[in-house]
Amino acid sequence: MNIIQQYEADEIARLSAERAVPEFQAGDTVRVGVRVKEGNRERIQAYEGVVIARSNKGLNSNFTVRKISNGEGVERIFPLYAPTIAEIKVVRRGKVRRAKLYYLRGRSGKSARIAERSRETVAQAAE
Repeated sequence: MNIIQQYEADEIARLSAERAVPEFQAGDTVRVGVRVKEGNRERIQAYEGVVIARSNKGLNSNFTVRKISNGEGVERIFPLYAPTIAEIKVVRRGKVRRAKLYYLRGRSGKSARIAERSRETVAQAAE
């Protein structure tokens, strides 16, 4: 392992100790607590939606969350280890067969729904 990989591994370990990163994948519905600074005040704003993509690149890992707001699809890309993220909570786990769910962009209503994974499948995935 070279110096850069060692540094990234140490930083990931340090950041994971401060804020736990739960296991989640594409298709899962997550609630991301985002730190918003307004003037001299800071608050945490929830952003809840379906994870349509996840990119695991060590310290530069990120994930894309899509939600429907006022009938319009809104996507936001979050760096996994960013200090602006207060927490990540998995609301429900989705049963999907692909790693990237970009096809949801062209769908709306019932065709955009994702079935929930059963508890047995979730337990097996954790092992």
